[in-house]
Amino acid sequence: MVFRKPPDGGWGWVIVVVSFFTQFLCYGSPLAVGVLYLEWLDAFGEGKGKTAWVGSLANGIGLLASPVCSICVSSFGARPVAIFSGFMVAGGLMMSSFAPNIYFLYVSYGIVVGLGCGLLYTATVTITCQYFDKRRGLALGLISTGSSVGLFIYAALQRELIELYGLDGCLLIVGALSLNILACGSLMRPLESSSSPPPEKTCVDKVPDQYFVYHEKEKTIEENISILEKGYIDEKCVNNVPDCKQESILNKNVLSSININEKDTYKKKVVEQTNFCKQLAKRKWQLYLTYWKETMVLFKNKVFSALFVAILLFDIGGFPPSLLMEDVARSANISEDDYYMPLISIIGIMTTVGKLILGILADFKWVNTLYLYVTTLLMTGVALFAIPFAKSYLTLAMLSGILGFLTGNWSIFPYVTTKTVGIEKLTHAYGILMFFAGLGNSLGPPIVGWFYDWTQEYDTAFYFSGFCVLLGGFLLLLAALPCWNACTNQSSKLPPNTYSYKVASNA
Repeated sequence: MVFRKPPDGGWGWVIVVVSFFTQFLCYGSPLAVGVLYLEWLDAFGEGKGKTAWVGSLANGIGLLASPVCSICVSSFGARPVAIFSGFMVAGGLMMSSFAPNIYFLYVSYGIVVGLGCGLLYTATVTITCQYFDKRRGLALGLISTGSSVGLFIYAALQRELIELYGLDGCLLIVGALSLNILACGSLMRPLESSSSPPPEKTCVDKVPDQYFVYHEKEKTIEENISILEKGYIDEKCVNNVPDCKQESILNKNVLSSININEKDTYKKKVVEQTNFCKQLAKRKWQLYLTYWKETMVLFKNKVFSALFVAILLFDIGGFPPSLLMEDVARSANISEDDYYMPLISIIGIMTTVGKLILGILADFKWVNTLYLYVTTLLMTGVALFAIPFAKSYLTLAMLSGILGFLTGNWSIFPYVTTKTVGIEKLTHAYGILMFFAGLGNSLGPPIVGWFYDWTQEYDTAFYFSGFCVLLGGFLLLLAALPCWNACTNQSSKLPPNTYSYKVASNA
């Protein structure tokens, strides 16, 4: 498919609006799953660690399956994938209302809803990038706030629906709301060229000249012909067993009547296709080896290796508050009268503010995005250490706002990755980092829940979370210190595809 030049406007703004509402509708419930988490604890009576798997899978499975999601969007287009994923999200939410146990929720809410969200995220980002070039950063920033606004609204909405209709009714209504994704997806018109592309050549015509090799042994040619003849005869024998012998004799007579030129042409086509398949398989294998070689080169970069550890530890320690903060407040025996706003809603709205402010700061020339990202990690670790000392709604609300603001560092993470590995390797490196971010999202809440099941209090759990985030931040800071750049004079000895992050450079 041939695409026109991105219009940077026009129908592209419709794409931005529908992508915003798509992320709002699909990520609202999974990000605000902390409200449902309390109800599932009471309904099924399972441990906190086991119950936390539901929300962690819903938020992590989309990142873990990001390569599959990209292949689906590339193969079928953003609009069909968005419509299909809308059915997945709505169906998964509605199925969860009939869950008889926690294991059913692992599949219906964790995997089905999570995978649908991952597909929708890839579809919205892809279609937005196709419509925008110069204003791509603005467009992506606008649609990314949809998930944060969804977290803010769905936290209060799900709480109110549970009080009015119960847990099952809440999931049915939220699932019905998610069906609006189908309307949003139908508006994701692909950016195609007005002129139809020329018809494709046949498989044989597309075989390069260098693959037309005829020096195969005569034995190989005869084997190929005999296999095709045998397959034709066997098929006739299966369809009409009594006439098998007669049909075999007839086929031999027909084949023997083929003239010499036609038989030579047939032999050449068999050889051409055989060699083409061999060359194609060899090329795929070379691409596979090249991918792993480039991956090893990436990990030779000290900053990238530290960034990989930092994002994994950040998601293990920094994601659980958005899922468990409501239960932390209940464990602290905070009265319902003091509850002015759900803590998860505070995290959601402050995440939106953090994305915008940190994104603006990253555009200043005097701001180094790597140091800015490290600062957010260290401050997140300190805030996590402070959670066990918060015994009132006000202090928990303040910490929720701080954690939400710092979680907005996702908006500058692509900047950091680009400065670390270079624009040429951004897609490769970002895919690896997002996979491990999804792994951290999936493991973080269950680990914190297991700590609670083991100690019957959240203090140790959040000390562990704070330690993980601080460790990742300090490792990234050490890897980026200017003392490592003392060896940059010997950069000619590095492989040609290796990138070194110069901390003195501007973001």
